Amino acid sequence: MFTFPIMAVRKVIDRGIADAAANGGHRNPYYGTRPGEGEKPGLWLVGDQGVYILSNGKLAESQHALVIYSEECHPVGNPNWWDYKRRWFGGDDGIEFIAAERLIPLFDRNHRSTHLRVQLSETEISLTLITR
Repeated sequence: MFTFPIMAVRKVIDRGIADAAANGGHRNPYYGTRPGEGEKPGLWLVGDQGVYILSNGKLAESQHALVIYSEECHPVGNPNWWDYKRRWFGGDDGIEFIAAERLIPLFDRNHRSTHLRVQLSETEISLTLITR
């Protein structure tokens, strides 16, 4: 399971939308292996050196996407990040796209919630809102 503050998730989505408007659309998270899939507002859940969400708008040269690490799996300050990533994301690097149209209505219906919890299984991504 990976936890992110809802306000940070909204910032990642907003940044992706702004980058897409300025630079010609959204990036394909699957590097062209699934043309057209994931090329819309949302975010990427990435597992490599830790687990983080990443804005998905196309970027200008030398521009960087907005990155927010999960609370449980940040490689700086968490000496157990690799074991946690391997347990909940898998040992290999990977990217999963989560559409904004799935997240924003969830956030808008649950104003008291403060964090998004993401859980991966072999076949799906589960999203749960929690309050801290």
